Amino acid sequence: MITCYLRYVIDPYKLPEFEKYSRMIMPLAAKYGGTHHGTFLPHEGPNNIAVQLFSFPSLSEYERYRTAVKHDEVALAAWRFAEDTRCVVSFERSFMRPMFE
Repeated sequence: MITCYLRYVIDPYKLPEFEKYSRMIMPLAAKYGGTHHGTFLPHEGPNNIAVQLFSFPSLSEYERYRTAVKHDEVALAAWRFAEDTRCVVSFERSFMRPMFE
């Protein structure tokens, strides 16, 4: 299993827009064989950092997801929305191997 850790720098004045964007993309992992573990919004501490975690059975399954979402209407609409509203300033993607116990 591989877990993708997405760390977003967001515009804190556009948190409702970022929440809408997140709700648009959260179902996509499951649609393409993964599990979305949630979007984590700022609460205390920095007001411009958000995180999303989602897992796939393998890195190759994640790569299939990445290929599929490039043509997915919901994903394309979400990315357009984020770009139009400029709610996402930047993001970085890391991959981790979860350990249970």
